[in-house]
Amino acid sequence: MTGTFRPAGGAERGAARAARWAPGEQILWRYRDNAPGLRGGVHICRPVTVVRDTDELLAVWMAPGTECVKPVLADGTPVHAEPLATRYTAPWTTVRSRWFGTGVLKLARPGDPFSVWLFWERGWRFKNWYVNLEEPRARWAGGVDSEDHFLDIAVHPDRSWTWLDEDEFAQAQRAGLMDRAQARRVRDAGRAAVELIGSWGPPFSDGWQDWRPDPAWTVPALPEDWDRTPAHMTS
Repeated sequence: MTGTFRPAGGAERGAARAARWAPGEQILWRYRDNAPGLRGGVHICRPVTVVRDTDELLAVWMAPGTECVKPVLADGTPVHAEPLATRYTAPWTTVRSRWFGTGVLKLARPGDPFSVWLFWERGWRFKNWYVNLEEPRARWAGGVDSEDHFLDIAVHPDRSWTWLDEDEFAQAQRAGLMDRAQARRVRDAGRAAVELIGSWGPPFSDGWQDWRPDPAWTVPALPEDWDRTPAHMTS
């Protein structure tokens, strides 16, 4: 699995970087590529609301009840119900579904090969941070696109942490979705995230667990053309 994003030309790239979304704008947070049979296509799409968009950080909110797109096996079986040995070789497709859990705050620094998500229990009791290892996000007019890298990290309120999905990370390599060089880069990205956790640098140190969404915000709708191909992308 390799990146498919192409940077825009100099003037266009500068213009794209200068264009920022305002708080309250609704965009799409999407993942591409690593679903069997969907290479190059979008297999996860989540409408989100922009919380902050600066040169240092993109923060977005995925509200409870948001209609999303997720991958399933071609016969409709949930992906994680398929045995690991055949999970990444069985045919996949996509379906619309609702995010029924509590909302998720996603934080991403430009160029970082991971994003940091915050989860709460009901009643806004903070649960944990979640480091999603992924391709640095490519921006386009309607949102950001990335590629999931299977390996993740859970970070608990006491600042302890745990690797997640190492079995899926290994199986993705066996299934040919990731070569050895990319796997090394992903593991290095994970180690960099662990160093950040150890030093308790941003965004962990920024108090985002106390953030709350604007009650006036509406739940974004999933557009019919959620899988459209952007004309231009930039990092």
